[in-house]
Amino acid sequence: MRFSANIEKLQPSATIAVSTLAKKLAAEGRDILNLSAGEPDFDTPVFIADAAVEGIQAGRTRYTPPAGIPELRAAIAARLSERGEHQASAEGVVVTAGAKQALFNAIFTLFGPGDEVLIAAPYWTTYPTLVELARARPVEVFGDEANGFKVTAAQLDRAATGATRGLVLNTPCNPTGAVYTLDELGEIAAWCKDHDVWLLSDEIYRDIHHDSSSPAPGILSLPESGLGPSVLVDGASKGFAMTGWRIGFSYADPEISKKLTALQSQITSNAATPSQVAALAAFSDVAAAARDQAAMGEAFRRRRDLVCSRMRELLPDVPFVEPAGAFYLYFRVDGLHGDGVDSATEWCSKLLREQGVALVPGGAFGDDAWVRLSFATSDEILEDAFRRIATMVGVGVTG
Repeated sequence: MRFSANIEKLQPSATIAVSTLAKKLAAEGRDILNLSAGEPDFDTPVFIADAAVEGIQAGRTRYTPPAGIPELRAAIAARLSERGEHQASAEGVVVTAGAKQALFNAIFTLFGPGDEVLIAAPYWTTYPTLVELARARPVEVFGDEANGFKVTAAQLDRAATGATRGLVLNTPCNPTGAVYTLDELGEIAAWCKDHDVWLLSDEIYRDIHHDSSSPAPGILSLPESGLGPSVLVDGASKGFAMTGWRIGFSYADPEISKKLTALQSQITSNAATPSQVAALAAFSDVAAAARDQAAMGEAFRRRRDLVCSRMRELLPDVPFVEPAGAFYLYFRVDGLHGDGVDSATEWCSKLLREQGVALVPGGAFGDDAWVRLSFATSDEILEDAFRRIATMVGVGVTG
């Protein structure tokens, strides 16, 4: 059977594949601790869900403009303006079916055959695939492990060629949890501006910032004079526990957003209308959002501290990145390989098979010496997971 060359290299999302397998095993009766999924374990806040129900009952179930309902675009722009140095305009906002579609829109619109796109690594598994779907070439750029793998302008400079047209950056980062400081973002933005390189900044985890009560720094925190051609990607999925509602957005110069909207109008049209109504409540009811996000943030911070503590206690010789944001622990397992295991993929397979713990191997993120553990689950499950991991690697656990 023949398929289009557009998808000849296309593979299912590695992170979704692991989570799907874990759910299948659990459905078969296996005792599985699924720490692979990239979604909060909290229910969507009630005020957001109620807004969707009320919208449906009021008949808000019809098509909207492809870029989203005007009041939602305005509410997102207002939120962006409050959190940064820019006066964001609603015309620059395009509401999408999740942040993944916002990324696809931007990458497919800005890049094509012959272009190279730098991707800060380790990276979310989807970035290189989206670049390849646009017929461009993804180029991995790894930062130093000692710096939480955050890339620098000097490292970008060494990777760039005359064909470089873009950079995909993620902060807070999936899978490492690293957060770029404002100075680090400024250095990277300046490099992109000087080299006429599009900066695509994925800030979907920005609200989950463990070391501050404020969101993590983002590109709109930079002075307008320091930011060149850029597209910001964000959404409601992580910060508002709305993964299944599928609401993301992009923010860019209105002229660019018109192109993104035109593409979207030919693919999915508008994001689901009830979901947009729910997101309107999330972005416009600032007091309610702050209350619920603070409660979720406190839980994520406690869990971050818990998993780091258990790493130091049970696996003291295993390198890991202490996450400043998001809800992932990224740790190195090549020193834990046993008989017949010579990659993180095989190590994770053994862990799932023998101990029933599902993690994502680092091959999905560009380095199969590492694994990603999601701590978006209860303290009890995390404690149990670390006991099982320690058991597999031969560490004695008491209590």
